[in-house]
Amino acid sequence: MHAGQASSMVCVGERRRISVHEEAFDHETTKEVYVRTMNISLALFLTAFFFVCHRADVARATTISFPEIDGDAVLGHTKILSSDAFEGRGTGTHGEEKTVNYIVEEFKKAGLRPGNTDGTFVQAVPLVGITANLDMTLTFEKEGQRRNLNSKDDFVAWTRRLVGSVALKNSDVVFVGYGVKAPEYDWDDYKGVDVRGKTLIMLVGDPPVPDPADPAKLDPKTFGGKAMTYYGRWTYKYEIGAQRGAAAVLIVHETEPAGYPFSVVQGNVGERFDLIRPDKSLGRVKVEGWISLEQARELFKMAGQDYDTLKSAAATRAFRPVELGLTASIRISNTIRAINSRNVVGKVEGSDPALKDEYVIYTSHWDHFGIGKEIDGGNIYHGAVDNATGIGGLIEIARAFLRPPNRPKRSILFLAVTAEEQGLLGSEYYAANPIYPLAKTLGVINMDSLNVHGKTSDVVIVGLGNSDLDDVATQVAAEQGRVVKPDPMPEKGFFYRSDHFPFALQGVPALSSRDGVDYVGKPAGYGMQIINEYISQHYHKPSDLVRPDWDMSGAVQQLQYYWMIGYRVAEADKYPQWKPGAEFKRKEAHREAVGDHRPQ
Repeated sequence: MHAGQASSMVCVGERRRISVHEEAFDHETTKEVYVRTMNISLALFLTAFFFVCHRADVARATTISFPEIDGDAVLGHTKILSSDAFEGRGTGTHGEEKTVNYIVEEFKKAGLRPGNTDGTFVQAVPLVGITANLDMTLTFEKEGQRRNLNSKDDFVAWTRRLVGSVALKNSDVVFVGYGVKAPEYDWDDYKGVDVRGKTLIMLVGDPPVPDPADPAKLDPKTFGGKAMTYYGRWTYKYEIGAQRGAAAVLIVHETEPAGYPFSVVQGNVGERFDLIRPDKSLGRVKVEGWISLEQARELFKMAGQDYDTLKSAAATRAFRPVELGLTASIRISNTIRAINSRNVVGKVEGSDPALKDEYVIYTSHWDHFGIGKEIDGGNIYHGAVDNATGIGGLIEIARAFLRPPNRPKRSILFLAVTAEEQGLLGSEYYAANPIYPLAKTLGVINMDSLNVHGKTSDVVIVGLGNSDLDDVATQVAAEQGRVVKPDPMPEKGFFYRSDHFPFALQGVPALSSRDGVDYVGKPAGYGMQIINEYISQHYHKPSDLVRPDWDMSGAVQQLQYYWMIGYRVAEADKYPQWKPGAEFKRKEAHREAVGDHRPQ
């Protein structure tokens, strides 16, 4: 058995919680206590009575250990889903049809119930696909000087507005530093300047504020220090630009703070997707985009400014927006189509009639980039690690929950979501249109890209310390003989980049965990080496394929960890909460919905 596993035991009307390691008494110590307080026969009688009264629940508790997970089965799913036949699992393509059908059939084979209340395994996700013309030119002018930037080579731009075309005509260009307005940090990059109708150039990431105690480090009390906050995400940059009435937002791409090279941005110039929103996305800025660092330097030079000097100034609270004296012009034409995409939803119903209408959710995205630009002779973006492994793991975790006696008190929902690669759209849709109330959702456990390189002695929790889920995960990892570590690359903002995040925005505690970096039997640095190699060579490229040297023991270790966390949460006496100081909090409606038997 593993320390910390708990069983609920009932006898003669009394109910209490006892953990397995508490039940496994130190028999010598117990005997001494009984000898001093009562005779042996009474002790034996009480022991026998206790055993008879609780034998069923004790049996249940002592059998709940880490489940068997078939690594070969996970690999088998991964090979199928990342094969050429699935055409890169692009949202809104024939590859989606094959993928959704495959997951539904595997959920049925595993024994899951339909997860939708309409009796099906799917949740319709209405999307719109927007394809911009690739021959657009972004033109900057100043006093007779003109600089034309080429689409894809120098910049990547699009519009999310559901219109045939948008245009900027001589829009004044303003550098607004990091584009952040954060009252809690006494930070305002706008200083009251009216940017309506203007083109804003922003830096990626959070303002890097030096630590007063050690200027070589970042201030941990301002924007999380080294760890990225949501203010650093590109999504925030476009959102704040829209809120302030800007016409366009262009983010300067730098590989280190972005977390990926410009080639990743360049690879996403085809059809883009969005949820169909009531305002047809007319509340967004006209033009969203990225500009290469090299072109940004040249533009600042054209404006009579030095990029590095202004970048340094932007890392201070005294920074004010800088009118660059440039104008920007561009026209983007759209081809628009409606898409009926789908999340796949399966369910294991809870064993407790009083608690089965409460849920723990596992999420994993099924989509990748489909068929795209040819790179090194391939144009099918297979997405084996990202995220065929996660879907294979989701199927096998579901199977493990259905093996007796593993069905927990509360229900478990398995949610394979669409359009993660398009901006977490499938999970955003579920979080905004939940099949089961979020007020009765205890937590979300996300699985994105499993470890295919062998066991680790550690596990990484992204955003460590955010919620009580991290405490459960730390305990489970310890029972595996592993230690929990924070994200080794917190500046890349991974917490905001996967499908647990829309749930966090809605107040539901969410766990984002990754394989560790200390591999058993491997030299120091091996873990970071394979991470960096994957990001630079295979991430979002056709070469993300199943490889013959994969070691699925690491994936099994991860999946057992995920499984046990979900089981513990589904059995717990109370709902997980966000930690004090976290960016998120449960909605007020939650306390009313959960009832008195689960103290907050």
